[in-house]
Amino acid sequence: MFDFISGIIDQVGYLGIAFLMFIENVFPPIPSELIMPLAGFNAATGPMNFLGVLLSGVVGSLAGAILWYWIGLRIGARRIHKLARKHGRWLTVSPEEFDEAQGWFDRHGGMAVLFGRLIPTVRTFISVPAGLVPMPFGRFVIYSTVGTTVWTALLTGAGYILEAQYERVSTWLNPVSTAVVVGLAAWYAWRVATYRRRVPLDKDA
Repeated sequence: MFDFISGIIDQVGYLGIAFLMFIENVFPPIPSELIMPLAGFNAATGPMNFLGVLLSGVVGSLAGAILWYWIGLRIGARRIHKLARKHGRWLTVSPEEFDEAQGWFDRHGGMAVLFGRLIPTVRTFISVPAGLVPMPFGRFVIYSTVGTTVWTALLTGAGYILEAQYERVSTWLNPVSTAVVVGLAAWYAWRVATYRRRVPLDKDA
């Protein structure tokens, strides 16, 4: 993975960073926790400028977030409501729970997007409910930009400050990302297993 990431950054530069961060938001197994510290290291050793690296990472990440927002917008709340009625167990949400979640997102969606952009894996998919609600596009971009900039700056700064020791940052962050993914998978399995306890049979007709 290191060779793949460093090869693209070395060959394509800033556009390579933006591309990798876009892909990271679409296909989470390519982690920003490796991309941006490595890009920050390159900025520290001279080939790149720190601000250019940061902006490239933010632009690529936002492009991926906007893609997921658009997917949520295209699916629409009405279609998800129908799917929840038919396949609620596997979506782990009933139509009633979806309505409650939609109301919560209407009230707190901005902060959910902002802080969601700081959490591995969640940062990828938080854009979908924003599109489903739908959150106004301008508001979504503002909150996403703030959260994305903070996250990207932290990772880039870590690689920039530690220079050749950026691998230590990646070594520490990778288990954290893995733990989040495992936790989300366990949470999904629990929601599926306990669906009937939360939703009576007649509500899943």
